[in-house]
Amino acid sequence: MQFRSLPLSIERFLLSPFSLLLALFLAFFLNAYSLPLTDVDEGAFSEATREMMARGNLVSPTLNDAPRHDKPILIYWAQAASVAVLGVSEIGFRLPSIIFAALWVFALFRFCVRHGNQMTAQIASLVMALTLVVGFIAKAAIADALLNLLIALAMFGIYDFFCACRDGKPAAKTRRLLFGVYAALGLGFLAKGPVAVFFPLLISGLFFVSAGAWRDWLKAVFFWQGWLLFLAIVVPWHVAVYLDQGDAFFRGFYLKHNINRYADTFEGHGGRWWYYFAVLPFILLPFTGWLFAIAGKLAGALRQSDSGALFERFLIIWFVVVFAFFSFSGTQLPHYLLYGCTPVFILLARNRLVFERRWLAFVPMILFALFLAALPEVLAFAAGKASRPFEKFLLDGLTVAFADEARWLLPLLAIAVIGLAFWRRLPVWQGVVLAGLLQAATVALVIAPRAIDVTQGPVREAAMLVKQSGETNVVAWRIIMPSFSVYRQAATPTRVPELGQLVFTRTDRKHEVQALLAPNLVLRDVYQRSFVTVARVEREAKP
Repeated sequence: MQFRSLPLSIERFLLSPFSLLLALFLAFFLNAYSLPLTDVDEGAFSEATREMMARGNLVSPTLNDAPRHDKPILIYWAQAASVAVLGVSEIGFRLPSIIFAALWVFALFRFCVRHGNQMTAQIASLVMALTLVVGFIAKAAIADALLNLLIALAMFGIYDFFCACRDGKPAAKTRRLLFGVYAALGLGFLAKGPVAVFFPLLISGLFFVSAGAWRDWLKAVFFWQGWLLFLAIVVPWHVAVYLDQGDAFFRGFYLKHNINRYADTFEGHGGRWWYYFAVLPFILLPFTGWLFAIAGKLAGALRQSDSGALFERFLIIWFVVVFAFFSFSGTQLPHYLLYGCTPVFILLARNRLVFERRWLAFVPMILFALFLAALPEVLAFAAGKASRPFEKFLLDGLTVAFADEARWLLPLLAIAVIGLAFWRRLPVWQGVVLAGLLQAATVALVIAPRAIDVTQGPVREAAMLVKQSGETNVVAWRIIMPSFSVYRQAATPTRVPELGQLVFTRTDRKHEVQALLAPNLVLRDVYQRSFVTVARVEREAKP
């Protein structure tokens, strides 16, 4: 193969089904079956599912035998179905998210084919699959892949409905579309609550009004058969959980985890109005520069009214509404912005760069790759400066973990990305997508195994040791690692330990536990690695 023909061969590869399958494998599946569950979220969802199955109660989730009102039921049911087949394992809990994320990509592909072409659909799907944070939630046993799929399905159905009304399609066609939208809204509500309904209603209203189609929007909103379908999906479980727990779930979820979470800062996840301006570049890696390069072109599309411009207006309104809403939330987390990133993937594909603005498109990824290249040294420097014991344990462990072949593997990524930027014959979009494949492989094979082994490996190891010992009288003290309960397959309540009990705690907090014990009781280590300690409460031996 001649070097001059290589860009054409790369284009053929990137536009083939194989490239998308490779992207999905690297970003969504690779190592998801072996890496320890992460805490807090993965461990909490997984343990709640395990307890629900162990108790035979598929209505009311608990976490370490305490009611868990953080999310509605749908993700627990999906995980329970998976675990029933695959057993209590990492892949058992994570497989639903992998499937939902893959379906999210497939839905995006089909939507782009309907309103564009096969090439745009392929590129948008590659961009989505290889975006950094999408890969994280696709491999995580949490509700976000499911929620993003259902929000996307609702929004895609809404735009299809708009086009059907504009083109004068038969009423039967528009009714089918609306039934699909309301089904997605109902399932989304069961996945994560009102957010799954709020955004589609608000975004569609703004778009339809801007397009002069407000009557069609009212027709959709007052489609009573759709609301009956919505209620048929949502109400049965709400009735069941009320009969099981009274109004505890309604107070805990709708008041605390929705209204109060937006108004106030929860769990230290507060931010400022500029928070998402700061995190967006990291969320969209390696495609951040691509978005910056086409920003001016997208702004111009808002002033046009042809069919292509209307499509892009819909996508832009979708992103801006989500961005603005969460920018003023009292509680802010990076993955909240993903609810509005599906349209960004499509906009990038529709406005793919060929040779223009090359460096603007590549610079954010180059900076990220250079940071990763320096990561072993950064960790070593931070470990030397750390003063708190917990931070010292983690940073020392990470320094050792990245002192192996990662020292030369990570710089290879930076060299490769810089090489792609300098390869001027290669169209920009192809170079950035190739950088995305390299990023996904690096995260899955180099970064995640080392980082998660240090932060979660001791938790899994301690839990498996306790499980194999047959010990059942185990409590936790001031450590929030619900994956410990998953791996030992038993709830671990938090309380002061008593004589004969095992206590799971942070190594730097052993002295706190000792201070709470009676003078004649002591802690004897059963397991200790890094920041994790399991100790038994025993009587102090007399001299």
